Amino acid sequence: MRKQGYEEPAGRAKITPGFNLPCRFVLHTVGPIVREILTEKDCHTLESCYLSCLKLTEEKKLDSIVFCCISTGEYHFSNRKAAEIALNTVLAYLDKGSGLKRIVFNVFKDIDWEIYKSGFTA
Repeated sequence: MRKQGYEEPAGRAKITPGFNLPCRFVLHTVGPIVREILTEKDCHTLESCYLSCLKLTEEKKLDSIVFCCISTGEYHFSNRKAAEIALNTVLAYLDKGSGLKRIVFNVFKDIDWEIYKSGFTA
C-alpha cells in the first residue's frame, strides 16, 4: 500500500506473483470490517470481493482459484452469512458461463467446514 500511495478500498482485487508460494499468483482483496451490526453495505462489499477475484482470475486466463473465508475472524463478519454470500456469488458467477474449472474454499475452523459442507448439500 505504501508503494501505491493509498490504502486499497474494500471490495476490489489485485494480483501479485506467488513468489515462493506453491502457486503462480496471489489475489488480494480487502473485505468489509463489520462494526457492531452487519449492514447491507457490508454484504454488498463482501460480494464485490468475490466477484472482483473471479473476474480477475478470468482476465488473467487462470482456470482455478482458492478462497479463504474473507472478512470473518478479525473483521467480525458472521461466518454463516459470509459463507452464504461466498457460495451464492460464486455459483451465480458460474451459472453465467465462466471458464473456471476449479474453485476451492479453504477453511481454517471446523465451524466453517460444517457451514460450507452443508451449503453444498442443501
